[in-house]
Amino acid sequence: MLERLNRAMDHIDAHLDGRIDVAELARIAVTSEYHFRRLFSALAGIPLSDYVRRRRLTVAGAEVLAGERTLLEIAVRYGYTSGEAFARAFRAMHGVGPGEVRRTGAALQSQPRMSFRLIVEGSSSMKYRIVEKDEFRVVGRKARVPLVYEGLNPAIADFIRSIDPETLERIQNLSDQKPRGIISATDNLDPCRTEGSELDYYHGVVTHAAAPEDMDVLDVPAGTWAVFENSGPFPQTLQYLWRDVYTQWFPSNPYRSRPGPEILRTQVSQDGAQADAELWIPVERTTS
Repeated sequence: MLERLNRAMDHIDAHLDGRIDVAELARIAVTSEYHFRRLFSALAGIPLSDYVRRRRLTVAGAEVLAGERTLLEIAVRYGYTSGEAFARAFRAMHGVGPGEVRRTGAALQSQPRMSFRLIVEGSSSMKYRIVEKDEFRVVGRKARVPLVYEGLNPAIADFIRSIDPETLERIQNLSDQKPRGIISATDNLDPCRTEGSELDYYHGVVTHAAAPEDMDVLDVPAGTWAVFENSGPFPQTLQYLWRDVYTQWFPSNPYRSRPGPEILRTQVSQDGAQADAELWIPVERTTS
């Protein structure tokens, strides 16, 4: 898997001055476009779109310093429709405009070319199971919130606090199957997966019951799920669990993620410092 990912990275660098098709990258990595985006962001720590943009601006910066092309030629070469758009993106990364760099030779930022390698630790194991689940629905309350990679998500915390106890009890009473009790479900995430991009967040239950008129509903088709369990400090353990699933479990197992909501059941200690987590991720078995 890592060898195929590195071939995809070679393809990116070879096409920085042209169109980079994510579907082609997924084909090279022998996986789906959906899974490739998610796996890349987990392994690299930044979304694929951010990496490509930063690599292009790194290479463009070297050409600005070299002085062999005009600034407009460099802008067009790396996919910008105008010199102004190029200058804004250039300044956002390098902290200085391309014209000033050419005049003064100012220092630039650099996004190194990434490659992936396997580090065998063997100090811990991951507890998981594979579940075939019939169609169901998530019923509860929904909000559109920004994606936060590290720490507590303030928008989600504020949203949960806004749900009154009576409504929360009515939601909980609808739970009739695993994972039981109040769960969090995330869906409809922007494919770019940049920090601050938005997703649908559901605070609800997994059920077959009919939804009350004042509730939001997410219908989920039948399929295969990988279920992971973990315990530790809150909320870091939950975020590290998601990271470890994509960086350790997927590269070592014959599955890939598929479109669908990710469901998290969390039991937080009374002081809010510790949590037991159960993460459900929709998966499909790979053929190679």
